[in-house]
Parts: sequence; C-alpha cells; structure tokens
Amino acid sequence: MFKQKIIIAVLSCLSLFSCGNNESSSSTTTKVKDKPIPTFNADSAYQYVQAQVDFGPRVPNTMAHDMCGSYLASELIRHGATVIEQPVIVPAYDGTTLNGKNIIGSFFPEQKTRILLAAHWDTRQVADQDTFDQHEPILGANDGGSGVGILLELARQLGTSNLKPEVGIDIIFFDVEDYGRPAFAEDQSGDSGYCLGSKYWAENPHVEGYQAYYGILLDMVGGKNPTFLKEGESRQFAPRIVRKVWKTAERKGFGGLFVNQDGPQLMDDHVYVNRIARIPMIDIIDLDPTGQRTFFQHWHTHQDNMDAISKESLNAVGVTLLQVLYNE
Repeated sequence: MFKQKIIIAVLSCLSLFSCGNNESSSSTTTKVKDKPIPTFNADSAYQYVQAQVDFGPRVPNTMAHDMCGSYLASELIRHGATVIEQPVIVPAYDGTTLNGKNIIGSFFPEQKTRILLAAHWDTRQVADQDTFDQHEPILGANDGGSGVGILLELARQLGTSNLKPEVGIDIIFFDVEDYGRPAFAEDQSGDSGYCLGSKYWAENPHVEGYQAYYGILLDMVGGKNPTFLKEGESRQFAPRIVRKVWKTAERKGFGGLFVNQDGPQLMDDHVYVNRIARIPMIDIIDLDPTGQRTFFQHWHTHQDNMDAISKESLNAVGVTLLQVLYNE
C-alpha cells in the first residue's frame, strides 16, 4: 500500500509537471492580439487641459471652480454620457467648509461589467512647494488638468467612434482632492485633508450598490518625460490590473514611460476606492525613479502650467487606456 501511494504520488507529480510545462510553453508563445481602437487625438486632449487652465485655479469655493465644473459636466453630456453631479460639502483640514462636487459620466449603461476611470479636477489652493508666492493657488495644468483632459478626449471617442468597447465605462472627476494641509503649516498633526471627494464617493456611491470590475486613476500624467512607476497601493490591491496596463503600454510602444519598477505607496484618490468601495483600482502617476523627490518637477508650484504639458505623454496614456478598455 505504501509503495502504491508512492507510485500514485510520483505519477501525479509527473502529470502536474507535464501540465505545467504545457501551460508555460503556451504562455510564452501566445501573443495578445490587440483589438482595433479609436484614434486618440492628443491635440484634442491638450486643448481640454488648456480649457481648464483658462478658468484659472479651480479651487473649491471660487467662481473659477464652479464655472469649470459646469463645463466638465456639459462636455460629458455633449459626448453622450449620462451625468450625475454629486454635491460634496466637507470640512477642510482647518475647518473651512468646502463646497465641491464629484462629476460622474456613464457610458453604455446597458453593460453590466463596468470599468471606472477617474481623475481629480480641483487644483491646489497654495503653492507650498514653490520658493515664491507660496500662499497663492496654482494653475494645476498637470496636477489635475492632464488626467481630466485625457478622460474628456476618451469620452469624445466613446461618444463619436463607430468602435465600441464591450464593457460599460464610468468616468468620475473627483473633487476636493488637493485641499490638504500646506507643507509650511506649523501644525502638521491630524488628518492631512487630502482626497476628500473620493472618500465621500466611496462612502456614498452615485448609484446604490455600485460595483466596477476595476478602476484606473490618472494623476499628473501629462508632464514632459514622465516616469510611471508601479505604485505601492496599486500593487497591493490590484496587481493584475497593474500588469495588464503596463504590458499593454509596452505593446503599444510606451514601455519607456511605463517603467517596470516598483514605486512608493501613495495617498491618492484610489486609496478610498480600494479600501472603502472595495473596487480594485490602480494609480497611473508620474514618480521620480531616483527617489530624490516623489512627484514630477513642478508639483505644487506655479510652474505647473501649460509649459509643463507634453502631447506625447497625453497620447501615451490615452492610447494605453483605450487599448485596455477595448481589449476587455
């Protein structure tokens, strides 16, 4: 009986080994055949960034913020999305009541499998990483504007192209992401006050019981010569989506931007989506691979203007996103 068990065990191991070899061989020889996608227009995405910057700093409780929010909602509607504007009235780190709104545009509501795409549309109320005018708000062309610009161009493609994905798409422009405690504040205790709009949405989704297959967050994705590292929170909660996006980018010729290198774990809008809404979400964000700084060169400074924006970067992220969506 003992020998019989050994023989059975050996045969089982050989069988598993054989199956494993076949699987390995298949996985190394099988190539992903990307489906046709609409042509992403980087010029259009750039103009969407410019349109936001033309409003000035989009800080909650300002007229520029209100006007830009109305513009974003109208553009989503123009491209065929069903739009919900979710009021977000929350206290800031200093007790200031912030009047914001999350803007949600849904495409192909008949599709039960849904993908969530997001970016924040508000901008920083202070230039706390600058050497002058630190108490003045910034334009936020990259930090806020670039992700929204890419998603508006993607919305335009979804609404006008004859090519349609086989999944539903929900685009969320989160508000009140960047109204956190300044670096120059003497009291750094307590909650820093970032990502309030995404936290509110995760606790109060626009549709009761809302679920998505996965999510992708864009933040600071339009700078010149960006480096998109595999951010830590993304790797922890959505490693499969990280692999999917980075491999897609490599196939499309953008491997030089989507670098196969682990990055730090960040506090960003995807944290609350992952931990409260329980939707696996990754963060595509420009990070310094040397570790000398965390974010792109002009982060939270007045130099975060249109001069910092690259059409090539917008195109790389936009094309990669479209390909990921249309491959589902």
